[in-house]
Amino acid sequence: MTLRRRGSGLVFLALASPLLALDWPQWRGPARHGISRETGWTAQWPAAGPKQLWKASVGTGLSGVSVAQGRLYTMGNDAEIDTVVCLDAVTGKLVWKHSYPCDPFDPNGYPGPRCTPTVDGDRVYTVSRLGHLFCFDAATGKVIWAKELPKAYRAKPPKWGFAGSPLIEGKILLLEVGAKGAALVALDKVTGDEVWKAGDDAAGYSSPVTFAAGDTRVVAMLHAKALVGRRVTDGVELWRHPWKTDYDVNAATPIVSGDRIFISSGYGHGGALLHLGAGAPKVLWENKAMRNQMNACVLIDGHLYGFDEKVLTCLDFNTGAVKWTESKYGKGSLMAADGKLILLGDRGLLGTAQATPAGYREIASAQVIGGKDVWTVPVLANGRIYVRSKADLVGVDVGGK
Repeated sequence: MTLRRRGSGLVFLALASPLLALDWPQWRGPARHGISRETGWTAQWPAAGPKQLWKASVGTGLSGVSVAQGRLYTMGNDAEIDTVVCLDAVTGKLVWKHSYPCDPFDPNGYPGPRCTPTVDGDRVYTVSRLGHLFCFDAATGKVIWAKELPKAYRAKPPKWGFAGSPLIEGKILLLEVGAKGAALVALDKVTGDEVWKAGDDAAGYSSPVTFAAGDTRVVAMLHAKALVGRRVTDGVELWRHPWKTDYDVNAATPIVSGDRIFISSGYGHGGALLHLGAGAPKVLWENKAMRNQMNACVLIDGHLYGFDEKVLTCLDFNTGAVKWTESKYGKGSLMAADGKLILLGDRGLLGTAQATPAGYREIASAQVIGGKDVWTVPVLANGRIYVRSKADLVGVDVGGK
């Protein structure tokens, strides 16, 4: 706010906050909780929607978008060939691509890669639905090292393919493999050499998260039938909580807040808030009010915002009580920034809303991409929102004035 004198009075001029532009280098952002610290972006736009900057065909798939140092990374498949794509984040022009054979078959008609590339400094890491693991030079696409997880660990890809996105923790790369003796694996991020492997749990479709428990760094992994906590340094199991769901689909990433962790699954299962202390986790509450089939919630000021199957829902984090629901986005996805939700419906409707438990308060919405089963999470980075359908990717301008 600024003041300008006019005659004998003062005129108040409301100025837009300057844009705090930030990258989004991995699945669910820098802190892997789905919330960006970016501010000053425009959540309000005309009925026609925000200005489209570019559109690109990136191949069939559900892979998410990572943005770092002016480059955007995602994955797609065409004619049984997977391609890791690097685009200029501003113009959408191709910077580099790397292709390799990969059968895209999915039993329910959702072919192609699911994992989101992970950028760490000058390197980017990707995993295909069949377990092709690559470490690339982020600027050039040169392969630095590679592994095939089924061959390296006798791992069988889960029914719908590998879907967990790699996580960098210090000097190691963590990823779910789901093999006997190698449910979770830690690799040296520079060389690809194994640091440790642990567990016999079958793979689900979630991604690992890390957090501090006292002086111990813990990695939590929602496997096919259980949530398991392991010590980051050596993979030793610290605790586990059984979590059995239909079809072994545990896809949503756990949300950690202090000594509590929220997990959720779809197909009618529901969610639970667990307390992490000595021994096994303690259930604080469990209900069917938040059934995240694919995409996880965001936690803002003591409230969860996410999709209970096909209904956008706000839940009290402490009690599990429903505060409000909204059904216009179908089986959608979301992220958050600057106290606002960025929502994407399963038919390509992009919207923004205030993150408040007082009720659903929409700011804007517009159709920005076509198609159905638009399930890939929208990404805000550096004043642009990136929206993907099964085959196309668009960048729209929300950079403010």
